Amino acid sequence: MLFPVAGIEVHPLFPPAVAFVISFFTSMSGLSGAFLLLPFQMSVLGYTTPSVSATNQLFNIIAIPSGVLRYIREGRMVWPLTWAVIAGTLPGVVIGAIIRITYLPDTADFKLFVGGVLLYVGFRLFKTIRFKKRITLETDVITPPIGTTKTLEFSLKRIAYSFEGETYTAPTAGIFSLTFVVGIIGGIYGIGGGAIIAPFFITFFGLPVYTVAGACLMGTFVTSIAGVGIYQALSYIYPAQVIAPDYLLGILFGLGGIGGMYLGALCQKYVPANTLKVILTVFILFTAGKYISEYFF
Repeated sequence: MLFPVAGIEVHPLFPPAVAFVISFFTSMSGLSGAFLLLPFQMSVLGYTTPSVSATNQLFNIIAIPSGVLRYIREGRMVWPLTWAVIAGTLPGVVIGAIIRITYLPDTADFKLFVGGVLLYVGFRLFKTIRFKKRITLETDVITPPIGTTKTLEFSLKRIAYSFEGETYTAPTAGIFSLTFVVGIIGGIYGIGGGAIIAPFFITFFGLPVYTVAGACLMGTFVTSIAGVGIYQALSYIYPAQVIAPDYLLGILFGLGGIGGMYLGALCQKYVPANTLKVILTVFILFTAGKYISEYFF
């Protein structure tokens, strides 16, 4: 099947199948999978124009709601954290899209940028992995987290909520500042920012992965809508460049992501947080190393 905007030809079942597998694993940590889907589009499909960033965000818009719905039903959506993420990333995404078109239209430069972002994210996640001194026995039972989150405070000073008998707090201003910067990076990359925000929440603010997942997915969903809109608008300003998303390809990716994210959110509570971090770290560092090495060698 020919996708004229992307300039590629591929079997129509291939994009949704790939998106399903990627989203299943990444959604367990609050990530849409777009940060791995973009390298797939560039390296495997050969889709390298600025339009690939917009198509990646279109995937988010279609795929994310199924995962978000699951977190809401299970009472694991921390709404104050979600609103803070959205407020910070929205203006950043607009700025990031403009930077992508103006300063990073070249494929080689963009891949180096992507590799650098992934390297940092992978490094931060690696530092949070707990290496156990004993081997887990087959008889060990993994007890999934139970209960729901409860908001304790939401003000300009801080956000506080409880989960499984523990209270977690984070400074509102700190979250807003972080998500604004992340929004710029996400707008350039075409990921909405969840892949970068989640590791920061886990490492800097000490928030559990089981509670940040929903907030990161919802924030990515809203900012991706803005991202697609700004890329579409920029396509009229820069007609010589391929900037607008490939809607057909993005929809196919999104359809696969719907199933992957829903099942990933469903299975997340049965998978140890450490295992999730290991899986993501391996994928991220491998892709980062590939792109950085390609640029220099």
